[in-house]
Amino acid sequence: MLDFFPPRLMFALRHINLNFLYELRVRADKPLRANIGGNFVFLSENGVCSAGEALIPTSDEVRGILLAASEYSVYAVENQIRQGFVTGSGGERIGIAGSFVYEGEKVLSVNQITSLCIRIPHAVKDCASDIYRRCFADGLCSVLILSPPGEGKTTVLRDLCRLICERTMENVLVSDERGELSAGDLGQTADIIRYADKLTAFTAGIRAMRPDVIVTDELLPEDYRAVKRAVESGIYVLASAHLKRYEDVPEKLFSRYVLLNGLGKVEKILAQGGEDVA
Repeated sequence: MLDFFPPRLMFALRHINLNFLYELRVRADKPLRANIGGNFVFLSENGVCSAGEALIPTSDEVRGILLAASEYSVYAVENQIRQGFVTGSGGERIGIAGSFVYEGEKVLSVNQITSLCIRIPHAVKDCASDIYRRCFADGLCSVLILSPPGEGKTTVLRDLCRLICERTMENVLVSDERGELSAGDLGQTADIIRYADKLTAFTAGIRAMRPDVIVTDELLPEDYRAVKRAVESGIYVLASAHLKRYEDVPEKLFSRYVLLNGLGKVEKILAQGGEDVA
């Protein structure tokens, strides 16, 4: 984990419990910050500190992180970079801020990288147990998990996938567009398609892998076409979306809508028509 992080900055993590490290914010010429247990703090080589004592990443270190995370072949991950991220070998998703270069409406590249948001994946066993119990009391169904960014949707989906594999032995296809969802144990009956857009992954997976369940992360409005195809084919879909309200879901294709208020903390569960589920 974080094997692409430069040695000077790694000193800041020696005094941190990595089990609670959720995110690193690396900005050129600005203090190093981390989300530890849900709270943002500044980091020095001695651990948590004030902003004035924090390590200051250089532009070279920011570029070096991106190069090391791409295993020194930016060409090999250029499609990811055009989408604004790179995935580390440990499943870390490295978001990129810089200058996006366009040709017409198509992103050609991102250069002059100035900031990185490094999200560290965690397996939190049984964090989805309550959701599993409440949503699948009468058997499997399609579920959409809703919350703003950083509320644990991906971690919950991983555990939900593992629970389905262990308890039902159904064939689960994981559509992992960013290489982040499949970091960790997903269960013995899970098959994974990485780095394909959802429509491609769903189409290829349905044709070739005969899944009973498809699991995917971070639905965008254009992804509901793929979900609809799967649901109409009799396949259950578990997914997440960066939304706070049931009312904002573009198409009501799921049987259950889980609104999170933190990792594994269920605010409410709604049925397809919007009514509360006990």
